[in-house]
Amino acid sequence: MKQIFFGVLAALFFSSTFVLNRAMSLDGGHWVWSASLRYFWMLILLLAGFALFRPAMLRESMRLFFRHWIFWTLAGSIGFGAFYALLTFSASYTPGWVVATTWQSTILATPLVLLLFGRPVPLRAVLLTGVVFAGVVLVNMEQSQIRPWQDILLGALPVFAAAIAYPLGNQLVWEASQKKDGANSRSGLLGRVPEIRTPAMGNAFCKVLLMSLGSVPLWGVLIAVTAPPAPSPGQLVNTFLVALLSGVAATSLFLYARNMARTAAQISAVDCTQSMEVIFSLAGETVLLNGLLPGPLGWAGLGLTMAGLMLYLRVQNVR
Repeated sequence: MKQIFFGVLAALFFSSTFVLNRAMSLDGGHWVWSASLRYFWMLILLLAGFALFRPAMLRESMRLFFRHWIFWTLAGSIGFGAFYALLTFSASYTPGWVVATTWQSTILATPLVLLLFGRPVPLRAVLLTGVVFAGVVLVNMEQSQIRPWQDILLGALPVFAAAIAYPLGNQLVWEASQKKDGANSRSGLLGRVPEIRTPAMGNAFCKVLLMSLGSVPLWGVLIAVTAPPAPSPGQLVNTFLVALLSGVAATSLFLYARNMARTAAQISAVDCTQSMEVIFSLAGETVLLNGLLPGPLGWAGLGLTMAGLMLYLRVQNVR
């Protein structure tokens, strides 16, 4: 239950991403700046925090980054860069709470990612994720009644891709920090994942710093390719808030909860708590952006999504 508590708390802070990204999109802010500036702010906050309070940890983090820079660039570009760029792009075409609901498809992606790394996943738990997916479908079906289908696709498809990228990047880091647990634990795909077993890998802020550094090359490429207009002062402020609330606080809480996990079932359960982002995002967008409440189909989709979460946790028998 401790893992679940920190997962839900992370979801509360994560929800600021969907609300503020939608706010910046409505104000005309370019999605590339909404994505990249968040991580630039995160790097400033984390580097300053480590330099002031944990200089030894900062030195160890930088040592780990340069020793395994290919790994951190890959994990950071996938788990932070691709994931967040896709989410901010989708916010230009659909309300924040719809993005948050569609984002719950990451619950479907997590078992697939675990299987990719040779981790066992209970079949009945995988089957129950279909309930969550049904909820996601209903929410987007309602949106198709009031918005062009092109916007639905541009709002949904990038989120589905982000839902795979995020657990994949995080799982790469989790696998790197675990000790060998069997003769074949480093065969196949795992054979390409370095073993990084140091005290620093047990620090959630250290992992966020390393993955943020790893995402920098991707942001440089995206900015160069899209050549967006300069960000507005409001976008600078909002991306700072996202960096503080979602990037530092939420991500660190989430990675802390995930780091406590010792089995595939516990990892899946922690990832599943992110369904609460839907409720938090809907409330935030309704209050702060005067967003419209969902109709009957949307409420049914939200209900299925939350029911899927509860059933999933029950099957996992989390205590």
